[in-house]
Amino acid sequence: MKRSFAFVLITALAICASQECQAQAKKNPEANKLAREGAEAAKNQDFDKAVDLLKKATAMDHKYADELSAVYQQRGYAAANDQRYGDAINDYDEALKLTPQEAPRIREQRGAVEMKIQDYEKALADYSELIKQKPNEIRYINYRAYIYELKNDLQNSLADNEKILKLDPNNQDAKARKQRIEQKIAENTPLTPPPRSPTPSPAGKKKKP
Repeated sequence: MKRSFAFVLITALAICASQECQAQAKKNPEANKLAREGAEAAKNQDFDKAVDLLKKATAMDHKYADELSAVYQQRGYAAANDQRYGDAINDYDEALKLTPQEAPRIREQRGAVEMKIQDYEKALADYSELIKQKPNEIRYINYRAYIYELKNDLQNSLADNEKILKLDPNNQDAKARKQRIEQKIAENTPLTPPPRSPTPSPAGKKKKP
């Protein structure tokens, strides 16, 4: 994930605090105050404080769920960078509950972390869901083909690889993977045994009339 992602989230929180939240302040001033403080904490990368404040704001007014989800994603990103992968996955889980409409982005983030801890079954499930939503997204298919290869599920990896090459015949990752898989399959295929020789009849034995 690029640094720009964190910047976009912080900017979104700031915009909410300065525009939308101001417009709604009269309806629920306490929730608005908490949300503004949460946005400021997120801007300062104090994500624990930001989550705590925005959880309180969301409990008062669910419209702050988007901002809380954004902070969970920020904190998850920071946790992954610190190699606290379990914490990162937990934060992405919470973000997905709050904003299922953002599932593609959150699932991709979570899937990347799951791959780091070699939880290939969960990563496979996340990327399979992503492919259901965007069947022709090469990035998703490429990652799933890679996961299948890591699991030594060569046939499924090869099937995904063929989809990639149909969409992008010059995809270098897919070309290299195809060569690796075909070599592995060839190495694992037993040699065809030679045909058995016919059994000779005993010498001197004649057939009965």
